[in-house]
Amino acid sequence: MSEIRIQEVSTSPFDDQKPGTAGLRKKVVVFQQEHYLENFVQCIFEALALDDGAVLVLGGDGRFFNREAIQIIVAMAAANGIGGLIIGQNGLLSTPAASNLIRKRKADGGILLTASHNPGGPKGDFGIKFNTSSGGQAPEHVTNACYEHSKSIRSYKIADIEPIDLSVADTTQIGDMTVEVIDSVSDYVDMMEEIFDFELIRHKLKTDIRLHFDGLNAATGPYAQRIFCEILGAPAESVTNAVPLEDFGGLHPDPNPVEASHLVEIANSEGAADLLAASDGDGDRNMILGRGMVVSPGDSLAIMAANAQVAPGYRSGIPGVARSMPTSRAVDMVATELDIPLYETPTGWKFFCNLMESGRIALCGEESFGTSSDHTREKDGLWAVLFWLNMMAALEQSVAEIVRNHWARFGRCFFQRRDYFIEDAAQANALMENLYASVDQLVARHAKVSKADAFNYTDPVDGSESLKQGVRVYFADGGRIVYRLSGTGTSGATLRVYLDKPEHTPERIDLEASAALAELAAAAADIAAIEEYAGLQAPTAIIG
Repeated sequence: MSEIRIQEVSTSPFDDQKPGTAGLRKKVVVFQQEHYLENFVQCIFEALALDDGAVLVLGGDGRFFNREAIQIIVAMAAANGIGGLIIGQNGLLSTPAASNLIRKRKADGGILLTASHNPGGPKGDFGIKFNTSSGGQAPEHVTNACYEHSKSIRSYKIADIEPIDLSVADTTQIGDMTVEVIDSVSDYVDMMEEIFDFELIRHKLKTDIRLHFDGLNAATGPYAQRIFCEILGAPAESVTNAVPLEDFGGLHPDPNPVEASHLVEIANSEGAADLLAASDGDGDRNMILGRGMVVSPGDSLAIMAANAQVAPGYRSGIPGVARSMPTSRAVDMVATELDIPLYETPTGWKFFCNLMESGRIALCGEESFGTSSDHTREKDGLWAVLFWLNMMAALEQSVAEIVRNHWARFGRCFFQRRDYFIEDAAQANALMENLYASVDQLVARHAKVSKADAFNYTDPVDGSESLKQGVRVYFADGGRIVYRLSGTGTSGATLRVYLDKPEHTPERIDLEASAALAELAAAAADIAAIEEYAGLQAPTAIIG
């Protein structure tokens, strides 16, 4: 075994390496600065405090700078005593596939290179996050430790080695470290076959259901082609934009009705497929559409919970469900009728992981088009599409029939998210601080407000606390407003305002969300003084 030369490179701290809700995300040009990526990777190794010989999973969504970053991380892993790396072929691994791989191979964690739904290309965004041996995102105490290291780092270790060939599935020895490049798709496919009724879905795709899946030129394209076309027998044209590209082919890798409006147009066109769907850059989000209908993420989670028994993986029942605090309360209605626990967590998938690890929940989701279950420890876009295919096949109903039958049984929870992009982050922070400071006076100031609070979360498993996770305002008629700042952007700040309102009156269930929530939307802008603080008279984007 040949010796490798290890360098200890002097460096200086950067003042902007605090991870957000899903790792560190910045513009590509920021990560391309000398020492920037290396500093953060060294801080990851120090924060995780891994034993010598630890094994890590490594891969990303294929965006610009992905391959270069992987080579740097391989060299740093060799210098930092890592014993093994499992890397997706061509540097690709969807986030849920990486989580599954960590768990299946009993790895000590993983480093994932992704900015998820953010734009790609040389002028786009890049990101890096780290997952623990559970397959889930690192908890706050670990990300905080990483940030603390980043403020005082003075050197990093890197080995002088030749680049790894990522194009071929093979095993290479680098000093004491084994590098295994693997087929990115196979292990994930095996997992999906255990959860869903592939035989039934295969039959329905041949006879009754037409699928249109858009990979958005991101990580899930190869997975979708293997599962939907090669295994389930859907026609080749059922999967579009399936080749991962560094700039996503100019598409915005965010599966929502605004950024993926072309799918909404197709769904509303003559001869549309029965199920249309998309996933995002790293494959953890999903958008579900039927002919003439976009299914809201909150409804999707609620409908899955109500029909979980159609999938073999959930026929024994589900112990509970969870949603992030801003997410539609549609699943709450299902949990009440099914008499199962419902957990409300802060935004960030890591908060679901303890609940899954302790066996408290099987299904969970958040309003930003993320849904999943305890089969992995990340949200999972293709899993959601397969779940809908399994429901359609087993219930023998269209997307619209499934949704409307659900509303008739449980009621509908109208939901809308209104984003206000504020260029000056200080203004956004001032707005939120004013809300936190005035929350106790909101009931007295506004006649229709019945309750208001700052959302503080105590984890029921480990007792850890997460404070000031947003402001909730409840109204006497059942409506609710939630305010929080997004943690996934790379510049400025985005104030997210969430509106939801349960409705059980049959003649009102088919209202447009904007009409049903108009009064709540006006109250939301007034209560937060959005125009006063941000100078914005209207949202930058409306989703839902």
